[in-house]
Amino acid sequence: MTVKPKIRGFICTTAHPVGCKEIVKSQIEYVKSKGKTNGPKKVLVIGASMGYGLSSRISAAYGCGASTIGVIFDKQGSDNRTASAGWYNTAAFEEFAHSDGLYAKTVNGDAFSQQVKDEVIALIKKDWGKVDMVVYSLAAPRRTTSDGTVYSSVIKPVGGDFTNKTIDVKTGEVSNITVSPATESEIFATVKVMGGEDWKEWIGALKAADAIEDGAVTVAYSYIGPEVTHPIYKDGSIGRAKAHLAAAAKDITKTIDGVTAYVSVNKALVTQSSSAIPVVPLYISILYKVMKEAGLHEGCIEQMQRLFAEKLFGNGGVQTDSEDFIRLDDWEMREDVQKKVMEIWENISGGNIEASADLEGYRKDFNMLFGFDAEGVDYEADCDTSIGIASID
Repeated sequence: MTVKPKIRGFICTTAHPVGCKEIVKSQIEYVKSKGKTNGPKKVLVIGASMGYGLSSRISAAYGCGASTIGVIFDKQGSDNRTASAGWYNTAAFEEFAHSDGLYAKTVNGDAFSQQVKDEVIALIKKDWGKVDMVVYSLAAPRRTTSDGTVYSSVIKPVGGDFTNKTIDVKTGEVSNITVSPATESEIFATVKVMGGEDWKEWIGALKAADAIEDGAVTVAYSYIGPEVTHPIYKDGSIGRAKAHLAAAAKDITKTIDGVTAYVSVNKALVTQSSSAIPVVPLYISILYKVMKEAGLHEGCIEQMQRLFAEKLFGNGGVQTDSEDFIRLDDWEMREDVQKKVMEIWENISGGNIEASADLEGYRKDFNMLFGFDAEGVDYEADCDTSIGIASID
């Protein structure tokens, strides 16, 4: 079938298998071009099918020569319906990895569930014995806990209404938006979904099963951003969850012998999650323009390659700030970058959006999340939408 993007709200309900494969290939080629890193050799990536998780898996495999197990939660396609982008990404990664002689297997299921934890641990014990790195990169909107309770996250400020500029990415219209504050129960639920509780459960389960090496490293991802986004992010319901994630890192390091946990604070990028956050798409569009003009722009793969090669496993050891965060947002938060972004922010409107922000770059990155707008792909051609994942088939 011929596959076209069908965008509904903040998601695209179709994905292009050939485009996804080409994008995965380009990420692999980028990591190969940067040379080898003396890093981990048996890496579990929880949330491995898109964004930072996928780029982490590629960086571990092709930068460090690591065997990888990925945990995903994606749907396979059929002859008349596309799979999710994460499914196609994973199928492509496994195909490339296997052809290059790299171990790569995938478990598809709810990473919050005990069943998936047990399945992954059994696979690790059977094939590897133990892992030496765990990447925790879940970006789920809801979580079902072991007692059957379903928690859903919200993207809201805390303590009062928040009003600021936002953008309709499709039309380029800039307007003000007011978001009502989260209730205490919504904050609690958001922490349950996006905080560090499940991360710690994963590491604890691996430790209890003797499936994680002494000296192992685990990393989870976060964002802080500039003051203009703080009410909806750092100081909002998501920020509460990310504070819990940071506390979990310290708790893991303190209570689980032989494991050191880090939180990497990454750059603002176009993801399914960030697209749904008021204010953030407009900020990212401006940031892209400023950082591209300064030659500082990075996507997910550039960020993760730098994390592995420089921040975690470089010759100087792990690089952290005074709060023990790894800062991959260091270029974004440079004083000159933020000064320019805020100057544009103050004066931006629908009338000058095209000149003042990289809206086309934002749209392209959003489309590429789902395999569209990739270079060299014929989007008028029929393609096989029922592709399988080798290790799952």
